Amino acid sequence: MGAVMSIEEIVGSLDSGMTIGIGGWGSRRKPMALVRAICRSPLTGLTVVSYGGPDVGLLCAAGKVRRVIAPFVTLDSIALEPHFRAARQSGAVEFTEYDEGMFMFGLLAGAHRLPFLPTRAGLGSDVMRVVPGLRTVRSPYEDGEELVAVPALTTDAALVHLDLADTRGNGRYLGPDPYMDDLFVKAAGRAYLSCERMVEPGELDGPPQTLLVSRMHVTGVVETPAGGHFTDRGPGHERDEAFQRHYAASAADPKAWAAFADRFLSGDEAAYQEAVRRWHEQDRDRDHDREEAR
Repeated sequence: MGAVMSIEEIVGSLDSGMTIGIGGWGSRRKPMALVRAICRSPLTGLTVVSYGGPDVGLLCAAGKVRRVIAPFVTLDSIALEPHFRAARQSGAVEFTEYDEGMFMFGLLAGAHRLPFLPTRAGLGSDVMRVVPGLRTVRSPYEDGEELVAVPALTTDAALVHLDLADTRGNGRYLGPDPYMDDLFVKAAGRAYLSCERMVEPGELDGPPQTLLVSRMHVTGVVETPAGGHFTDRGPGHERDEAFQRHYAASAADPKAWAAFADRFLSGDEAAYQEAVRRWHEQDRDRDHDREEAR
């Protein structure tokens, strides 16, 4: 059963060299407050398993990553995550790339504690060439079909972010998509849940199918309002596109990135949120000045 923890306690329970699963999808509902805390921590040598977005990019920029396992790393409205692209081009991180369907089957295998699951996904593609460790299996039934044997994607710990959770670690999503967060949680040795809002047990109102994460699989839960910023966090908390563009533009230049990191990433989560608030105020002032100049 999950226990209420702080961001610092969750990150403090992790170790260098771990394999970490991170929920969400691209630049959608990522546990960014926990990711930013890892960036501030002494952790290194991580293997990150993710439908990758700025979570992977920030960790690469901070030098925390040894290997990435993902079907993609994108900011959605910006096709390529700039820090991950730079890390790959320089050879700073290893990369194992799966087809999206194969990645899901790997999580399913991990969630069910199976060594692998068979799938047609990936057959006839270059995935079989660029991931040389992949194997195929033949159906033992009359069809005799050859299938890809996707190895289980098990992790030491998983980090996910949901709209709502209770103090015992049950979690609910309010947006249109679960983003496989339940599989990340079940495939992990232990799982940590951050949420926009925390309630008491019995107050998780909503359709039963949106109760995505069970307390039985959660080690710790933390309330982090805007903890998924700048990604899309669900209804009423859409992606902060202006700030994401600022993030991506800053990544293109070492001096600009140093200034970005100093302004937004040098303090704790409260300092980050305040810096973002002030940035938006200044951005609105700049827009106002441009309108007046016209």
